Amino acid sequence: MYSLPYYKEQDAAIVLEFMKQHPFAMVIAVDATNSPVATQVPVLLKERDGELYLQAHIMRQTDHHKAMQQNSHVLVVFTGPSAYVSASWYEDKQQASTWNYQAVHVKGNLQFLDDAQLLLMLDELTAYFENNETSPALYKHLPQDYVQRLSKAIVAFEIKVTGIEHVFKLSQNKDRKNYEHIIGHLGKGNADEQYIANEMEQRKSKLFP
Repeated sequence: MYSLPYYKEQDAAIVLEFMKQHPFAMVIAVDATNSPVATQVPVLLKERDGELYLQAHIMRQTDHHKAMQQNSHVLVVFTGPSAYVSASWYEDKQQASTWNYQAVHVKGNLQFLDDAQLLLMLDELTAYFENNETSPALYKHLPQDYVQRLSKAIVAFEIKVTGIEHVFKLSQNKDRKNYEHIIGHLGKGNADEQYIANEMEQRKSKLFP
């Protein structure tokens, strides 16, 4: 991971909140032949006894399922919007252009959950993302025969987190004038660029008190 101290967030709670706000994560594993496999899945964050866990589910008998049966060590990557930053926006334009982005890399050990735990996770997963107690799409409202067919095709897993690294690269290495120029240009751009501009704006008072 690209790791420089000024691209680090000092508040661990902010890093966790970023993971919660961007839960469609990339789960990466390695199979018995050392070939990498990857799947993007919605992830739930769980905290128990001072430890952090990630829960999700995948289709059974896929290359990813088989790989995780053979090797329990996984990497989970959480990312948000990114934006190109042109050197033409700088006071000194004879510099390299770059990208601003945020990413969190989580390492952990995976174990599969049993059928009862799968059903509990599906209930919690739909309730969390629907965020509406009256939604007809809640797990508890689904026909039981449909749930039985669905649950046979998928498997749930839990990852005990062993390490978290992150980079929030948001032009923290620039002076105030260049920083504000970047915000101004990104703020006129597309949704991803505006997102990055807003993240930079929120951090400005800490960078330049």
